[in-house]
Order: sequence, then C-alpha cells, then structure tokens
Amino acid sequence: MSVDLLQADRPLFSYPKYKSRTEKAAPFLPMSRKEMQQLGWDSCDIILVVGDAYVDHPSFGMAVIGRTLEAQGYRVGIIAQPDWSSKDAFMQLGKPNLFFGVSAGNMDSMINRYTAERRLRHDDAYTPNNEGGKRPDRAVLVYTQRCKEAYKSVPVVIGGIEASLRRIAHYDYWSDKVRRSVILDAKADILLYGNAERPLLEVAYRLSQGEQIKEMVDIRGTAVLIKQPLDNWQGLDSRKVDQLGKIDPIINPYADINVACATQKLADPSLNDAPTQVITIQPEQHRPAKQKPWEKTYIQLPSYDHVSQDKVLYAHASRVMHQETNPGCARALAQYHGERLVWINPPAYPLTMEEIDSVFGLPYQRIPHPAYGDAKIPAYDMIKFSINIMRGCFGGCTFCSITEHEGRVIQSRSEDSIIKEIETIRDSVPGFTGVISDLGGPTANMYRLKCKSPKAEQTCRRLSCVFPDICHHMNTNHEHTIGLYRRARKLSGIKKILIASGVRYDIAVEDPAYVKELVEHHVGGYLKIAPEHTEKGPLDKMMKPTMSSYEAFKNMFEKYSKAAGKKQYLIPYFISAHPGTTDLDMVNLALWLKENNFKLDQVQNFYPSPLANATTMYHTEKNPLHKVSKDSEQVFTAKGGRQRKIHKAILRYHVPENWPLIRETLKKLGLARKLIGKSPQHLVPPESRNEQQGVLQQQQFATNKPAQSAVTRHSGSAQFKKANSSTSKSNKASGKKVAKLTGSKKPENWGILKNRTSRK
Repeated sequence: MSVDLLQADRPLFSYPKYKSRTEKAAPFLPMSRKEMQQLGWDSCDIILVVGDAYVDHPSFGMAVIGRTLEAQGYRVGIIAQPDWSSKDAFMQLGKPNLFFGVSAGNMDSMINRYTAERRLRHDDAYTPNNEGGKRPDRAVLVYTQRCKEAYKSVPVVIGGIEASLRRIAHYDYWSDKVRRSVILDAKADILLYGNAERPLLEVAYRLSQGEQIKEMVDIRGTAVLIKQPLDNWQGLDSRKVDQLGKIDPIINPYADINVACATQKLADPSLNDAPTQVITIQPEQHRPAKQKPWEKTYIQLPSYDHVSQDKVLYAHASRVMHQETNPGCARALAQYHGERLVWINPPAYPLTMEEIDSVFGLPYQRIPHPAYGDAKIPAYDMIKFSINIMRGCFGGCTFCSITEHEGRVIQSRSEDSIIKEIETIRDSVPGFTGVISDLGGPTANMYRLKCKSPKAEQTCRRLSCVFPDICHHMNTNHEHTIGLYRRARKLSGIKKILIASGVRYDIAVEDPAYVKELVEHHVGGYLKIAPEHTEKGPLDKMMKPTMSSYEAFKNMFEKYSKAAGKKQYLIPYFISAHPGTTDLDMVNLALWLKENNFKLDQVQNFYPSPLANATTMYHTEKNPLHKVSKDSEQVFTAKGGRQRKIHKAILRYHVPENWPLIRETLKKLGLARKLIGKSPQHLVPPESRNEQQGVLQQQQFATNKPAQSAVTRHSGSAQFKKANSSTSKSNKASGKKVAKLTGSKKPENWGILKNRTSRK
C-alpha cells in the first residue's frame, strides 16, 4: 500500500511547540537529575520508562519516541531498565509535568525472557554486557503499576510492541490461557498501538492544553476504557461484518480469499439474538461526499468472558480483528470485559514520506548513552551500521507480529534521507570500516512498493497482498530499490552495501533485474531467505508461497552468481511445529533438506506470540483465515513438549541425539523400512550397537541411582547454573547460518511419500 489516500488531516509536526520552546536538542535525553541540571531543567514534561538500555539510535523505539517529543518542545527524560522492586527508581527524575510513557522495549518482555519451550533465557541482547534478568515478566504491567505508585495523579500512556499485541483479549502462551486486554491489567490510562508518533503527539498536545486524559477517547491508533460506546456511533454485530459488500466499479480486491459470512449460530447466545445488520459499500458515484460506511461505525466483538471460554468465538473475534487493520476503511472495535468496554479506535494513518524523513532526521547520537561506559550492548552492535529504509509489511505471514503492530502499509523514506544517514554513519559512528551491514527493514525488498489502485487500497481487507497469489493491484517493480542501491554504492568511503534483511523471494522473482542487482553487488557470500516449510498444508496456514517460488528464486540466484564469478549460497530458514504441520509434513521437509544437502544448525520452534493468526490456530485449533464455526476446519497443532521436540528433532535429522525420536516417529508412520537404513535414500541409520549398549547402561543407572532433590532456579546459584549450562548453550542467538554440504551427489530413487507437494 502507499499512503496517497491514507493521510491524516493534520501533518505530524504541525502542533505548536510546547510553551513555544526552541531549546537546542539535548546531547542525550537525560537519565539522571545531574543531566537535567546540566540542561537547566527543573523537571521533565514527559518521562519514558523502557525495558531496554537507552541507545540513542532510530532503530530503538524509545529513542524515536523521545526525539519526536523533544522536537515538539517537550523536555523528555528516560528511565531505562529500572529496578522494579519498588517505586524509588521510578521517582529518580521527579514527577513529570504531563505523563509517563511506558514500553517493554523493542521486544515483548516474555519473548525476550523465555525460549519457545518456556525456558528462562540467561541473556538479553538489549542489556549492557548481554546480562539477563534486567526486566520483569510482563514489563508493561509492572512498570505501569510502579509509575502509579510513585505519582498516583500522573497519567500513564503505554505503547510499544508488548502493548500493541495485547490490546484486546488475547491468548497468552506462557500461562496457557486467555488474558484480558493489557490496559485493564496494567491500569493504564490509554494504550497506543503500532508506530505511535501520530497518536502520541496528539495525546501530548491535548494534555498540554489542559484536557483530561479520560476525555481522549477518539484518537486513532489508541485503545481506551469506557463505560459505553461513544455517542453517535453505529454498532454492528461481529457476525455480520464477516460478509463483505460489493465493491464497484473497481475489481473486488477480496476475490482471492474466502470471506463469506458465517450464517450458522455461534456459541455465544448473546450474539444469536442480535438484529441482522449488513454493511454494503455503495458504488463511488452514489456515495455522498465524505461519507463512508465504515466511519462512525464500531464492531461489537464477543466479550472477554465469552472468548476466554469458547475457542470458536475466540477464533471468530481474531478473524474480525485482523480484517480491521487497513487505516483506509477500518472500523473501531469494542469488547466488553465485565462491565467495562475496551474501545479500540481505527489504526492511525501512516506517515507520509516527508514525515518519516523528519522522524529519521532527528538528532540521534547513534550510540548508547555514556552511562554504560565500555559495556557492549549486542542489539546495538548488530544494527549500528545498518539503516531502516521502510516500515510495515504486506506479506501477512500468520506467525509474524509485524502486521499486527506496524500494519500492511509500506511507509518508505526518501532516497535523499537514506543517503544522508549513510553519510552520517560514515562520518560520525565510531568503528565504521566502510561496510553498511543492511539497507532494509521488516522485508528487504518492499521499499516503495504499493497498490496501483487507490480505490482498492482504501477499501481492501485482504490479510496479505501476496497470498495465495500476488494481488494484481500490487506493483512489483523494484526500480526504486535498485536506484537506491546504485546511488548508495557510489558514495565516497563506502566499500560495501550488504542486505541482511530477509528477501521476499516471491516478489523478487517478478523483477529479475532486482535479483541480478542484489546478487552481483549486495550478497556477502550468504543470503538468508525464509521458505519456512516445503509442504502445502503448513505453507497455507503460514500464508507463505509454495516451493515453486523458492526454486525460481534459487535458479535466478545461482545464474547471476555464476555470471558474476562468485560462489554464493542461499540460507533457508524453516519453522518446526507450526500449526497445521503433521509429523508426515516434517518428515517430507527433512527429506527435502537431505536431498538438497542442507544441515540446519539452528531451528526455530514455532513461538505463539500474542494476537498472531497462527497463535489463534495454536490455541483454538481452528483456521481464522476462513469463516469460523464449530464445524469449520480443524487445524492439527503440535502441542506439548514431546510433540514439539519431535518436530524439531526431525528437522535436524543429521544430529545423532535426535535419531531415537525420529526412528520412533517413522515407525508410527509406517515408514521405518523405507527411511531407516544405511543407504543414501534413508533418513536416519538403524540403531547401532553402541546406542543399544548406551540405553542398557542408562536403564541400569536409573535403577541403581539414589533419589535426589530437583534443581530449580531457587536452588543455590552455582547448582542451578551447572544444571542449566546445556540449556544456556542451546539458547544462543537464533538465526545461525546454515552449513551447506558439498561433494555429495543427489540420491536416486528417493520416492515421494503420500501428500508430498511438487518441488518445481
């Protein structure tokens, strides 16, 4: 999507500066009273509380928010990674004049602290020296409560990815239950979701003008608690919005997905008696000026009490919520939690190119705050020479949270803005050697891609612009990206421009000129892409393209690498245990890996993040990509530690420790004779004599071993550290490069198992 018709009525930086201030930007936003005194401040207008270390860099959300507020004349302080055991750390900068802004940081605190198997991590890339334990579980809740304890009368505004993904009732993987909207549990005054510069500046301005925060119920991109729906708004039963009206005269942009209305009775009795109301979008020539059917309209979602008890209703509510993400036509959402109503306004309008240039052009120091001294912050070291060229993603992958947080609209920076940032890095960032590590974002090759039809763009409710096929309205010409690459390479002092962000290969193959440019100049030996799986069943649940797209890209990649005289390799990433994946699917994926000479060193087990469509599948075992009912499609889901372990083991078929589990699974599938053996066509070897002896020894040891107390995190630190050393090693940073085998010939007579999809 572009932003041509999706612009706000008011430019981002059009508000009068607070108290008409024209102060010079602070070298760093202050983290102490001493720094405030050096700036001549007696107080802060706004204090940001964040779970990350403070790095003054545009890749860190709190730095962006802080500098954006500073540009409007506000005095902004930062409390980074405070001691949450008491309110004292939250009072170190004094009482803010306007509000506290709370965020867990660049990552969800639960995903940051726990592995996909719910094991505690012992490191944190956003903390000095990679030290773990510097933020609490559910950081938004804890920080907000401490802010309220410190200064009860000060409003608390919550935002960031953790708050965004919990704005309605949501399944929580770590407690295995449906939790309420975070705004209730945190007792916050207002929640901002998505990239929140626009709603944040409006909240700050209205507070600065003396308006009470409880009166701010109509700001786009926010969620609030109210007692009843807003006046002059029309309510719709959520069952009825699953029927899309006729869109004329443009081609129906929903034709590629099944979005028929669920006409059967749902499990929520209160919805079965609701009056029938259907929205019909009228043709443009009959529509009154400035009156659109989605304006002043809200959708009544099933209540928290219902979705927490009824999985069908949960899947239905999730489906409806995901259809209301287009800022051009999204309706407000309302969900009762007991007697209180969580009111979610439509998404904020995306930033224009001029606005996003202004945000990225603010005076960032591009280094960590001096308070950290020589301590290393791994997340900063990874991105300090990279540049974010755009926001958003229209891929819609069901396991990814980008769409729920940043949205499908691609917000691109101008070429001049990006080039200026490269020059800034070259001239001012310590340790720069002439190599830009990435020009990218959520996806490497969506820069300035947009919908060709403004009318379709404004009214489209597709969950993905590229699944099941690339929408015919979508422009796939990469000329702007190619032009950016060429201009960046010509800069004095720049030796290499690498592309580290993932390439969406199904879009790339539509423009071979882009693939050629990428392969010839911007691959450092390896290029990562993410097919995620090989089988159609799981791929459909992921909303990912088939392997034919991968093969087409692979052929182009190898062709242009050979022409350039370079030895370069693709690094494919895969997910195990994703909803919709059977044991047989995993075996077929393992056979594909072996046939193509891949051995995966690191595998990501599916991680159910809040609000994602795949998480809905995991929790409900229903498919929210189609209409939901008690009788609708049942989605097989690998749950429980053992089943998830089996899927992960199959994906790493080459590791001897995994062979017993794989053999057991193959026997259950009736594939033991076909896939257990010593020849090349077999997946794993038969059990060896040494393995048999090892099993006997373990059984004897278990029989004679005296009982011991369990070791937990509450045991002595040395004992716990020793017991968890192996876990710590297995949880190193994900995304480790794949080792590509060489020298072995492609096996003959592999045979295709039943349900195996084509690998063209």
